[in-house]
Amino acid sequence: MAGWCYSWLVALSGEADSWTAPLDACRLTVGDNPNLVAARQIRAVLPRLGALSQQALFAFDAGYDPVQLSVELAGTDTQIVTRVRDDRTYFARPVVPAGGRAGRPRRHGAKFACADPLTWPAPDAKLAADDEIYGQVQVSAWHRLHPKQRTYRDPDGLRIVEGTLIRLHVSRLPGRRDREPKTVWLWWHGPCESDLDLDRVWHAYLRRFDIEHTFRFAKQTLGWTTPKLRTPQQADRWTWLILATLTQLRLARPLVADHRLPWQKPQPAGTLTPGRVRQGFGHLLPTLGSPASAPKPTRPGPGRPKGSRSTPAQRHPAIKKTNVKTPKRRNRC
Repeated sequence: MAGWCYSWLVALSGEADSWTAPLDACRLTVGDNPNLVAARQIRAVLPRLGALSQQALFAFDAGYDPVQLSVELAGTDTQIVTRVRDDRTYFARPVVPAGGRAGRPRRHGAKFACADPLTWPAPDAKLAADDEIYGQVQVSAWHRLHPKQRTYRDPDGLRIVEGTLIRLHVSRLPGRRDREPKTVWLWWHGPCESDLDLDRVWHAYLRRFDIEHTFRFAKQTLGWTTPKLRTPQQADRWTWLILATLTQLRLARPLVADHRLPWQKPQPAGTLTPGRVRQGFGHLLPTLGSPASAPKPTRPGPGRPKGSRSTPAQRHPAIKKTNVKTPKRRNRC
């Protein structure tokens, strides 16, 4: 909704489905940094997860700053994977000469350009697999690379933050046979390089798109953006009701039978989509009962007095960012 942006934190399943488990939703105010908000949400949810069999892995799409996320989540014993642009340039550690030389030491080493294969050294880790959905999957990883930090600056000065750059290429896309798949570049960061599991990382990132199904279901079916809410507090309460509804449907998934419409195809038990569970949820309600008391009979209220008018909704001016145009450089003879 215009002016009210929300940052959702959801748990994803390892299977290809449209089910997610929303854990938190935070409204971003004007001037908030999405990277800092996401880091606060992750730090707040980690104690609720309890003991895990393996390190928690958080996937982010393009738009988040992987360097700032790596700095803010340092010391949490978690891993992150973030998509980066395919035209970015990274650098390795500088090679210190044996004899040494005067002056400030170099900050950047050999250049690594994602768009130029000639600058790619031998990968530190590789993975080749055959997938039923994506066909042949090729994953390569290079450790100890860092970008030139343009979007994030440490308060104490410029800091070199290293991570692992991952190249992911598949032979086909589901449902898009006529389209050539694009190569995806990912940034991975964790407590130790030995914790990197390429098979888990590329599966986790592709599962991140399941949250898009959750957004569409919340908007089109549950009516997340349908009410004309006037205050941010109302939007927060309504958003948390939507999260509670999604949780209720997820818990009812193994309890609801498939009550399909005549033109819908039958689905086996255990594979129902959120829409199918919602269709059959009404048959489950009579068996659950309700803690609310029975409604009391009463008369309708007097209503609005004659001649009175409702006050118009308060209007707020839209906040627009000023476009700063960079001066063009002119070539001098």
